[in-house]
Amino acid sequence: MKKENNVIKIAIYGKGGIGKSTTASNLAIAFSNMGLNVLQVGCDPKADSTILLRGDKKLTSVLDQLREKGSSSITLDDLVIKGFNNIYLSEAGGPPPGLGCAGRGIVAALEEIKKKEVFEKKNIDIVIYDVLGDVVCGGFSMPIREGFANDIFIVTSGENMAIHAAKNIALAVDNFKDRGYATLGGVILNKRNVKNEDEKITNLCKFINTNLCGVLDFSKDVQDADEREKTVSQINPNSTIVKQYNNLAKNILSICRENEKKREAVS
Repeated sequence: MKKENNVIKIAIYGKGGIGKSTTASNLAIAFSNMGLNVLQVGCDPKADSTILLRGDKKLTSVLDQLREKGSSSITLDDLVIKGFNNIYLSEAGGPPPGLGCAGRGIVAALEEIKKKEVFEKKNIDIVIYDVLGDVVCGGFSMPIREGFANDIFIVTSGENMAIHAAKNIALAVDNFKDRGYATLGGVILNKRNVKNEDEKITNLCKFINTNLCGVLDFSKDVQDADEREKTVSQINPNSTIVKQYNNLAKNILSICRENEKKREAVS
């Protein structure tokens, strides 16, 4: 049984609609193709992070199950299902629109996943938290703190609002760093082909003191796959964009392993 401390734990943040879930799902496939046992956890009240990997399988969010059954009645297999490529999937969920605090739902869901020892009992090698990143307060900051994620990666484009969100996320990570929480692993550029996009992201990385760890070109193949509720890695695995996802996955693993060595050196 794998111990939680040996699990690679990353969180992907970014402005809503920037492509976090698409990126997370294609990374999940890339990691699984490397032989890793992967868990993707959606941390958005809409519970749609894992939709590209579910196929026809139904996935009830953790928060819905907590409301319906209570913690004592929820089993391990209620919390996670197996999707494409045997990737484990879970959705935190949230309250009905206009009712309750979405952030608290994330807190409750992640604590339930920890309580049920999903990492250990499913022998997870790497977990990907896909987090709504427009706000980094309350429950939305949960993966940054409390030991849920060790490394944060920010998905952005060269659009001004996306860059603004990226700066706020980086600031939140920086505010938590002295407590031994997650560190910023780097920026992922998901291109929208806006003017001076590369230059803007270079300046962003300098401003938040991090590295560009991957570039994803704008791809119609990704859009077409999304419309079919699949990943481009499933539909066109030999495409250029899939090679970029694969390279990104390798870079992320390298960054996480190097950061883990640094954390061990100071502990």
